[in-house]
Amino acid sequence: MKMKSHIYKNYLTALAFLAPFMILYLIFWIYPIFKGFLGSLSSGTFGAEKTFVGLDNYRYMMEDEKFWSALWNTLYFILISTPSIVVLGLGMAILVNMKLKGTTILRMAFFMPYMLSVSVIGSIWVFILQSRTGLIAETLNSFGITMGVSFFGSWGMGWLSILIATLWWTVGFNMILFLAGLQEIPEDLYEAADIDGANKWAQFRFITMPSLKGVTALVILLQTIASFKLFGQTWLITKGGPGTSTTPLVHYIYQIAFRQWDTGYASAVSFVLFLTIALISLAQYKLLMGKKN
Repeated sequence: MKMKSHIYKNYLTALAFLAPFMILYLIFWIYPIFKGFLGSLSSGTFGAEKTFVGLDNYRYMMEDEKFWSALWNTLYFILISTPSIVVLGLGMAILVNMKLKGTTILRMAFFMPYMLSVSVIGSIWVFILQSRTGLIAETLNSFGITMGVSFFGSWGMGWLSILIATLWWTVGFNMILFLAGLQEIPEDLYEAADIDGANKWAQFRFITMPSLKGVTALVILLQTIASFKLFGQTWLITKGGPGTSTTPLVHYIYQIAFRQWDTGYASAVSFVLFLTIALISLAQYKLLMGKKN
């Protein structure tokens, strides 16, 4: 009985310490999820009486071409940004891990953009990439060269602009993750490889990359989740254009809710986005736990 009493006392103590967090978690996280799902089953707008419509919003979503276009745009951005983030972040981490002169300053320079807000990032890259008055255009004009492309005038150049801004903004954080992983690899492994006659490429292939599997999986997960929530860059740089060619899912949700004032349908699309991100996170968690076991 004393043992059970001691266990219950420990549970109650833990519950008392967790209660403030759990209350806030329920209010600001769990409750909005259920509230959003209930909202997705109704039609209406802000301040107006809502009507229960069941799964009509989800049925309409399956037939909505704009939804599928926005989903494809989001997936396309994930496909082009994730490999770029992984390769560039790893390359930068290897560079600053070489312990050469100036790498401390280089590390700070790589990470500094991550500290800026998305509004600042968007303003900077609009200023740089504008076709007539931007920094690149003015620099070329000073040499008598006319910039023959518009970064915001086509589907390909629009996505390239968004990708460049996103890489410059976020790759420093991923570099830090890779750098932490590199510094956890024992130097003895590389020394033994040198003695066995392995060249740099062989060391990278058979020592560095296998040792960074966990970090790489984490970077891919974080980048995928962040890419699904893409909004600020497209809104500030291309406005989702030309047309809707660079409109991702969150951008489309914003248009439905605050331009069309259809909060029910916006809630339905948001809930589908939430489930997609949750399933990806769960799959990644199972994968990482499986590797640890």
